[in-house]
Amino acid sequence: MQPIEIAKMAARVLDDKKATGIRVLEVTDITVLADYFILCTATSSTHLKTLTDEVQFRLKGGGVTPHHVEGHMSGNWILIDFGSVVIHLFLQETRDFYDLERLWRDAKEIDGFIDDGKD
Repeated sequence: MQPIEIAKMAARVLDDKKATGIRVLEVTDITVLADYFILCTATSSTHLKTLTDEVQFRLKGGGVTPHHVEGHMSGNWILIDFGSVVIHLFLQETRDFYDLERLWRDAKEIDGFIDDGKD
């Protein structure tokens, strides 16, 4: 799968599982870390784990497995590294504190992955 396809599939899975504030940022031109960052918010630590598990399960079905997963123990921020796509799943307080949108404000936001218009 191409990075854009991974990002699209992940964003849709997150939306299906009721993640909020989903943002897909193209960071290809500003970092070597990845091509896309996906940021979203969960409503609870249980929801955070559900989102993490579902993204991994559905992408594995498409032949994509993460290189690394961090944060399961913290319960407020989980990072799933698929190489070209890095997903940041937060509780709202943690997302507000770290404010990755500000840090990556030069990234191009990619729209159109989620059809309901809430993000």
